[in-house]
Amino acid sequence: MCQLLGMNCAAPTDVTFSFTGFAARGGVTDHHADGWGIAFFEDKACRLFIDHQPSATSPIAEMVKRYPIKSKNTIAHIRKATQGHILLENSHPFMRELWGRHWIFAHNGDLQNYQPVLNGVYQPVGNTDSERAFCAVLQGLREAFPGTQQPPLEALFATLERLTRDITQYGVFNFLLSNGQALFAHCSTHLHYLVRRWPFSTAHLVDADVSIDFAKYTTPEDRVAVIATQPLTDDEVWSAFEPGDLLMFQHGEVIGQVNIPVPPAVLEKARNPASDPSASATMKRSSAAVLSETLAAAAFES
Repeated sequence: MCQLLGMNCAAPTDVTFSFTGFAARGGVTDHHADGWGIAFFEDKACRLFIDHQPSATSPIAEMVKRYPIKSKNTIAHIRKATQGHILLENSHPFMRELWGRHWIFAHNGDLQNYQPVLNGVYQPVGNTDSERAFCAVLQGLREAFPGTQQPPLEALFATLERLTRDITQYGVFNFLLSNGQALFAHCSTHLHYLVRRWPFSTAHLVDADVSIDFAKYTTPEDRVAVIATQPLTDDEVWSAFEPGDLLMFQHGEVIGQVNIPVPPAVLEKARNPASDPSASATMKRSSAAVLSETLAAAAFES
């Protein structure tokens, strides 16, 4: 399966530190090498970069590591294909428009025999279960709120809970979703998060021998929530989602949470990591020699 990375912040922040470790999992420290992508929100619109090459060797990923784009909401994905060929149109995150805003979605999992009836403006470009689910979610939101104005976040969250409850019956449905105002995260099997706040401390990546002292780059007003399939650092306390948790993040903290029952077959994968490909690979710390050129130029979150 795939791996997810999300960041939700109180102030625009770059993700280059986390992305440096995350991108290494796309072919160096892990086997998720079937494409990747990242989206940075800037108010209602976002910058989207996708590539069908492995993130560990993609020239576009190298550019992202060296270009500290600041955003309040960022979603990244590295792919291990289960449905759909290794093509650009099957690379996550996916982007669509709703209520005059870009929406971004990335999925880790495998939805079996999932063929929603898509009768509106949202149709998949590729042939993944993930993009079909995204189209179904946006179609459901549009049907629930048919006007031209976006409803309050609380109403969105309640409707997203209902739509997620329907889709999760088909299999593993870990996902990140954002409209630039908030970031929604759902866990079927494995997802973790942490919130960095004042006073900030140091952090060290799992996938590369790189550390940063966040206190040098932050202020008391900064607050950053980082969400990842597996923890990205080995010296910070990460909180594991419970299977079924749907969380809403805004301004770098959790503002909404609900638990949606997970089907027994999916719950078994959550209890037994060896049965879930998204957590089966052993995270091996790469040597400084392997990533030296990349890491020397990487800008850090600030």
